[in-house]
Amino acid sequence: FEVDKVAGIGVDITPRFPVKVLEETERYKIVTTEWGVTMKNFKEEDSTPEMLDFRVTTQEAWDEAKARMTLDEDRIPWAFLKENYDKWRAEGLWIQAGFWFGFDVTHSWMMGTENLLVAMLEEPELVKDMFDTYLNRGETLFGRIWDAGYRFDEISWPDDMGYKGTTFFSSNMYREMVQPFHKRAVEWAHNRGIYARLHSCGNIMSLLPDVMDTGIDCLNPLEVKA
Repeated sequence: FEVDKVAGIGVDITPRFPVKVLEETERYKIVTTEWGVTMKNFKEEDSTPEMLDFRVTTQEAWDEAKARMTLDEDRIPWAFLKENYDKWRAEGLWIQAGFWFGFDVTHSWMMGTENLLVAMLEEPELVKDMFDTYLNRGETLFGRIWDAGYRFDEISWPDDMGYKGTTFFSSNMYREMVQPFHKRAVEWAHNRGIYARLHSCGNIMSLLPDVMDTGIDCLNPLEVKA
């Protein structure tokens, strides 16, 4: 309804795997994504996609994906920024930079929940490299945007770490595997004098002391059912 005076900037950090339509019916469409996931998208107005298969589940597959996550200039929407930035500032909009890293987007968009949770225990260095690569690409590309004179008021990123009942992993696992990257993102923002906002769905009450310790300025949302 245009009552939230907010604008968003995104960058493309995907491996850019081929996007193909594998099947389409009146109710759904099955596609492959830039992240290497086979996804079933339902055509109802408000629905959740079903992840059917994941391409990046091994070290070898990750090495291939990582090599494709380049830092080319066309991953930044320069034309979009040039067209809209001055208008945003004139209207006093709050400008968000949408970072993309952490547990949530890795399990849901690239590796799969079970695959990632097992890897966090059995192949922690692989997982840390994935988290680091995601964040590094965001830091680098948004750093270029910032250095070009386009300012934003906050960075925000989604990292759903729980579901209705509890968290996906323990506080110890959060501190070891996830928190260092949250802290790094917060520091990146605060070094530029802007805010850092974390979105996390689910019941993450047991993680809140450690989440607060990262230095985030805002946590969104407070999920009623959790």
